[in-house]
Amino acid sequence: MSNPATPAARRVFDAINSGDLSCLPDCVTDDFVDHGSPFPLPPGPEGYAGILGFVHDRLQIRYSLEDLIETTDRIVIRARATGFGLAQFHGPEAAGRPYEMTTIHIYRTEGDRLAEHWGVRDELGALVRMGVVPAPEPPPLPTATAS
Repeated sequence: MSNPATPAARRVFDAINSGDLSCLPDCVTDDFVDHGSPFPLPPGPEGYAGILGFVHDRLQIRYSLEDLIETTDRIVIRARATGFGLAQFHGPEAAGRPYEMTTIHIYRTEGDRLAEHWGVRDELGALVRMGVVPAPEPPPLPTATAS
């Protein structure tokens, strides 16, 4: 099954990686909503450019697409993000430290454009990899019982 907005989704990730967000008016609807942003954004390409500019410029995140799943009105992308810790966002001890995290992006589509976005990020894993948070201890394994 092919979704006509798949090229738009791929262009968005290329735009984040390059920092050239000029394609957004062609890729997202005028009332596009990013539900995954940690900051309130106005709808549409301008609002999306605000958060994606922060992701590229300040967090220095770059994405590698791992999986892409399409339905008639949804695109789901699993991507690996690499970036650098930002004191105001991750804590002072994370500043400048590199990290990697798994991300999931779900887009609702309208025709050949993206209309909504939901993002899921392994932020705890990123904090552990930056040394800000200790890795959790694994639970004890159950012991075998004789029957």
